Amino acid sequence: MADEHAAEPPVRSRLSRMGDDEVLLCCLLWAVDGQRSALTAYEDAVLALIPEHGGEVVQRASRDGSGEHPDEVQLCRFPSQSALDSYLADPRRTALATQRDVAIARTELFPVRFR
Repeated sequence: MADEHAAEPPVRSRLSRMGDDEVLLCCLLWAVDGQRSALTAYEDAVLALIPEHGGEVVQRASRDGSGEHPDEVQLCRFPSQSALDSYLADPRRTALATQRDVAIARTELFPVRFR
């Protein structure tokens, strides 16, 4: 479920219909060459909005700079699909689309189960 370069991931279309059940996501992010710090700055800004929508960033990790692995991995929890939709539509988040396009080359987002 890769989303190449600038387009915002169509999250709802890629998740199975979950109703009001909890939504658990893994997000893999690759920076545009030379833009790892811009990726981090963008993610710092948008992830800070998640708690306002009832969600939680469970874990956030970055790689050591070697290989072709993602630059950042995130695990997030939302209490419902509607909470996720609210976060995705947040105008403060969507206003940063240009910053995202400059920083992020590739995104993979998929539902997971936490153990």
